[in-house]
Amino acid sequence: MTGQASQDETPPSTGLLVLARHGESEWNRLNRFTGWKDVGLTEEGLFEAHRAGTMLEAAGLRFDCAFSSTLKRATHTLDIILEELDQKDIPVVKDAALNERDYGELVGINKDEARRRWGAEQVHLWQRSYDIAPPGGESLKDTAQRVVPFFQKRIAPELKAGKNVLVVAHGNSLRSLIMWLDGLSPEDVERVELRTGHPLIYRLNADGSIAEKRDLAA
Repeated sequence: MTGQASQDETPPSTGLLVLARHGESEWNRLNRFTGWKDVGLTEEGLFEAHRAGTMLEAAGLRFDCAFSSTLKRATHTLDIILEELDQKDIPVVKDAALNERDYGELVGINKDEARRRWGAEQVHLWQRSYDIAPPGGESLKDTAQRVVPFFQKRIAPELKAGKNVLVVAHGNSLRSLIMWLDGLSPEDVERVELRTGHPLIYRLNADGSIAEKRDLAA
């Protein structure tokens, strides 16, 4: 599957793919670099997860299977969404390939403190660039090298089979997937922002090009 749309014909569509970033975490609220640190949701994060579920319910969406990272802020968000949809019995796969990018030595550091320590420009490069990794951590490129193959191997076949698939993960693991699906350049992906708890809906053509994309909260 690729992310490029054909201009000459419209191939048959696959099932729906819904991407959702987890609700606000404890370290989101504290403005800390989180990475693989397994922190829970705040009260606001719980609200955002329930709201995501009600938005999907209001849109009439039903799912055949779901995927999440192994980190509890994502798995808890997924559990709440499925509870709101009364679909807790569908198959769920939890895999570390969908985990947030590893921020290495930045994990646990307040982002304002990091800017004072290393400079705003350097921290911005670590956060937003495609191939510059923080010390001891992963770049977005590194993250994509585990996320995209997992998508191709485990998720794309479900979509091609006509199934509706829900993926709950993290800001950067989802950014790397969106970059590939949308065919974005390294410069374009710097501007991609994913709000916590806001579902993004894709309908892909059979060749992987995008037939439709919409943000339920837009």
